[in-house]
Amino acid sequence: MPGPPSVDCYYVGVDVGSCSVRAALVTRDGCVKATAEESITVWTPEPDHYEQSSADIWRKCCSTVKKVTEGVEKDRVRGIGFDATCSLVVLDQSFQPVAVNKDGVKERNVVMWMDHRALDQASRITATGHSVLTSVGGVMSPEMQPPKLLWLKENLRESCWKEAAHFLDLPDFLSWKATGSLARSLCTLVCKWTYSPPEGWNSNFWTTIGLEDLLENNHSKIGEQTCCPGSPVGGGLTREAAADLGLNPGTAVGASLIDAHAGGLGVIGADVSGHHLPCENQPVTSRVALICGTSSCHMAVSQKPLFVPGVWGPYLSAMVPGLWLNEGGQSATGGLIDHVVKGHAAFPLLKEEAEKSGQHVHSFLNRYLDELSKDKKHLDLLTTGLHVWPDFHGNRSPLADQSLKGMVVGLSLSQTLDDLALLYLATLQAVALGTRHVLDAMREAGHDITTLFLCGGLSKNPLFVQMHANVTGLPVVLPAEREAVLVGAAVLGACASCDYSSIQEAMEKMGKVGKVIQPNLELESFYRKKYAVFLRLYVHQREYAALMRD
Repeated sequence: MPGPPSVDCYYVGVDVGSCSVRAALVTRDGCVKATAEESITVWTPEPDHYEQSSADIWRKCCSTVKKVTEGVEKDRVRGIGFDATCSLVVLDQSFQPVAVNKDGVKERNVVMWMDHRALDQASRITATGHSVLTSVGGVMSPEMQPPKLLWLKENLRESCWKEAAHFLDLPDFLSWKATGSLARSLCTLVCKWTYSPPEGWNSNFWTTIGLEDLLENNHSKIGEQTCCPGSPVGGGLTREAAADLGLNPGTAVGASLIDAHAGGLGVIGADVSGHHLPCENQPVTSRVALICGTSSCHMAVSQKPLFVPGVWGPYLSAMVPGLWLNEGGQSATGGLIDHVVKGHAAFPLLKEEAEKSGQHVHSFLNRYLDELSKDKKHLDLLTTGLHVWPDFHGNRSPLADQSLKGMVVGLSLSQTLDDLALLYLATLQAVALGTRHVLDAMREAGHDITTLFLCGGLSKNPLFVQMHANVTGLPVVLPAEREAVLVGAAVLGACASCDYSSIQEAMEKMGKVGKVIQPNLELESFYRKKYAVFLRLYVHQREYAALMRD
């Protein structure tokens, strides 16, 4: 058992994103001392099918942890925490991978969060109108686990369903690999599996949707034991896992989180004293954490349960113990921006020019837009006649309609670098308008939101951040440590080690404000009009769909 914490003790945070595994060595006060990253393989055997390998992911977790702890006395590493995407891992009775594909390739045993193969199953579950759907905004998303499980039963009954003995969310798989414990985090079960504490599993729901076989042996295939995020799992690292990770056996392991929720922990509880923000001296319920990467999640907490149509939750203790969580989201944000930029005819020229200047393409575009807007008072006004509806991968919130598609209004025959830059700007604005749409739905349900806290890959793009401030009219807070998701994962390890008495204490001590971006209030009228156009695009799309049905 490790002794009392010292100032120079460390925690390891591991973040498994859509395309890579990252690890960080984090100090007691939340400073990141070292990071490492390795890519993970994604297979796309069919449209809307996205698969990964749990073995590949674990190998990358081990190698990145070894890199960040190299040269560090292992006794000083007091805890480790994992976060990951809410992907579905399938294992057999011997904990070996089970194929989730028609090719029968066992290595590919993970159905990724962004996999939309189960659209039909999700629609059928929604059509049941079951009471559990009230906690997912009334609509079952194909990104949740019940429709994915139903797809596997209906399409891979012999090769997968009958072979499977354990269905785990990826964060829980990592906790199991580290500790040998099958205890599931309330974060994953409540947010993605319809588990509802203190009642637990709703057996009637699983029977209604045709998955009554998951009730066998006290729900052993989907989870018998639960624990709060950050609580100690098992006896800490097993000898095998410790050897794999290069750490001491028994090192504390905190119950895991979904990656976006770890980002929320890393930013939403920071001490904002002296920054003159509207959330200062107000409860944490006045804040929203926006975790923006390939997709985006909007995390808002409340003292009492608030039901927001089209927004997931309320979930008790799913992120911050004792508080209710509502989770809005956009299925494609960073992914959409890349799709729009790389798919444009002028992208080869953009790539060439960016390489010549030694800049990332987004940085090059940001400066290019500054040049284009020299004759205008505000850069934002360049898109007065160009509008994007951003749901190229469906709408997660607040419309909860995965059948929606993207729209662009205002195109011409021109395909120059100027046109690409303007379409890039309009896409950034559309993503921010989508955030405004989510925040409006939350406010209508009773949330009092005054400040945005951003983290994730897109928060490193200053134009993306400024667009969110301008479009929402809210100040945006960026963390001092830009790798806030990794800090959030480390918070779990810190809590499991008992160096902090609670998640709330660790959030405040380990999360710090870095920069505040204020909205340009001169653009309030412009974005009021832009938002009205944005909402009309949705109406038009529904009208077009109805006309084609008729």
